[in-house]
Amino acid sequence: MKQRTKEFALRVIRLIQALSKGRIADVIGRQLIRSGTSVGANYRAACRARSQADFIAKMGIVEEETDESLYWMELLIAANLITEAKLSSLMKETGEILAIVVSSINTARGSKRTSPKRKSAIRNPQSAIE
Repeated sequence: MKQRTKEFALRVIRLIQALSKGRIADVIGRQLIRSGTSVGANYRAACRARSQADFIAKMGIVEEETDESLYWMELLIAANLITEAKLSSLMKETGEILAIVVSSINTARGSKRTSPKRKSAIRNPQSAIE
């Protein structure tokens, strides 16, 4: 996943380099560069998390940055700065990364919730009678 998010960032960089020059493309491009490169950087940080809660929090940032990247790509299409056909592969990859991240968060949350609960040492007196 580290390599995949790095490749994602490189694809975003190449996309921005290929955009036509103009004020709108520049503004949206800067936003996409920030969020797109942040995905991999924050994923790496999540891999170094100090606890499960820290991992979940850092992966939440990865989720937000990935979703934001998708938003900026949709905006590029809506503003007619690039065709949907040219972005479809990158948008598909963005969606796949987002799905993996969400699944990882859900798994981490689930394993946190399903950890064995401590049983009380105090027994129910009624259960001893039966």
